[in-house]
Amino acid sequence: MRRYLIVGLGNPGAQYKLTRHNAGFLALDYVADQCGWLLNAEKWQGICGSGWLGEKQILLVKPQTFMNRSGECVARFTEYHRIQPEHILVLHDDLDLPFGKIKIVAKGGAGGHNGIRSLVQHLGTTDFVRLKIGIGRPPRNEEGQGMPVDCYVLSAFSEAELAMFNDRQPLMSEAVQLFISQGAEWCMNQINGRTP
Repeated sequence: MRRYLIVGLGNPGAQYKLTRHNAGFLALDYVADQCGWLLNAEKWQGICGSGWLGEKQILLVKPQTFMNRSGECVARFTEYHRIQPEHILVLHDDLDLPFGKIKIVAKGGAGGHNGIRSLVQHLGTTDFVRLKIGIGRPPRNEEGQGMPVDCYVLSAFSEAELAMFNDRQPLMSEAVQLFISQGAEWCMNQINGRTP
């Protein structure tokens, strides 16, 4: 039986719920709801659940360790369920993509993302797949100054951003299901060309 692990990255706590850095949590909640997958248990410092897509078992996890320690939780699930890196999909925010852009990447470095850096460290590989959710970079004023990145990612979506994020969620759900049913390369070909 093939198992897949779908990970949403974010920070626990009500104060972080609608912040840009919690895009992965929000996306995973939406996908689970759309697919009828449960996400209501707690184990190994994560909120977790499971479901099925055809004959494939799907495991879901939202690490509750805070972003920069996400790998601790994910590694426990990966090791216990013996999940191959190419069967792991991580949903996370990305500063270098325009807001609302969705991109599937088969492997690669952390790109400055502390959650991905932790996963690479604890999984010992960069071969897991990522669903990157563009949040853009902080806007700059005429003097070229903008909000510091760490403050930007931990600040709440604007109303317009949240509306656009919600509008993109069906594409995120489609991407997750394509990844599981058809594989990363097919998913990339179908999803990455679509612009917000």
